[in-house]
Order: sequence, then C-alpha cells, then structure tokens
Amino acid sequence: MGTQKAQVSDKNTNPALSTPQVKDIMTTEVFTLVESDTFEMADSLMKWRRIRHVPVVNEGGALVGLITHRDFLKVAISRLAEIELKELKKAYRSIKASDIMNSGVLVVSPEMPLSEAAEILNENKFGCLPVVDEEKLVGIITEADFVRTFYEWQVKFQ
Repeated sequence: MGTQKAQVSDKNTNPALSTPQVKDIMTTEVFTLVESDTFEMADSLMKWRRIRHVPVVNEGGALVGLITHRDFLKVAISRLAEIELKELKKAYRSIKASDIMNSGVLVVSPEMPLSEAAEILNENKFGCLPVVDEEKLVGIITEADFVRTFYEWQVKFQ
C-alpha cells in the first residue's frame, strides 16, 4: 500500500480512563485527489479550500500518497521556474498528483490517543497525519486541529 501505520500503545488499558483519541478531533470531511489528477487541480483545491495537505487516494478510497504545500512549492520552483505564463498553465495540466505526492506516508488509526499523535507530529515535524481505518482514509489530523481543540477547550473552561 505504501503507507506505514503508527502503532497504538497500550499505555491506558483501563476503559474508565477516557483518553482522548485521534477520532475525537480529526477532520472527517477530507478533500482528496486521485493519482491522475493534475498539478492544476491540486493548486486549485489548495487555494479554494485554504488547505496545506491533500491525501491522494485510489479508486477504492485507500490512501496512496500525500501532497503537502511544501511538496507543491518544491515542484513549482524546480520544474516551472523558467517557464512563461502560457506554458506554465499547460505544465500545470500535465503534471499528475502521482508525480508530486509522497508515498510511504505514516498513518494513524482513529483510536490512537491524541497524545501519541501529537508526539508523532512534533518529533517528525509533520503538519498532518492521515487517519486510516481498514486501509481506507477516514480523516486527517493536522496541527490546526490541535490548535482549534485547544482554543475551544480554553473558551469552554474560562
């Protein structure tokens, strides 16, 4: 499949201790691309939805890669720096998602404790982690999800 699943530890095996999990704050309305979608489509989607991470899925909905804003910029700079505007638009339509996506993406399960997901994001300096259940993309958890959740928690308890 090309993804690596981060393991859920058994630190809190007592069900009475309700440890927040990835599924509690992940984004479930995930905008995705397929491998044959174009660079132009990725550009439009990222601008339209104001997002920095786009999972790439196959026809069955399984995650096959991830395009980040950083990947997008890297391709734009390296491949398109010397191209005139007319040719640039043509190039945007010819570069496929599969050409710029990262495969071998680290994924997490919806049941992973939030503390472990935060640790993975922090230690690896990732901006997001795709959330996969039974090999299907079910969500994405981003730095913004943690910030939003912290803000909502602060507002609730003030």
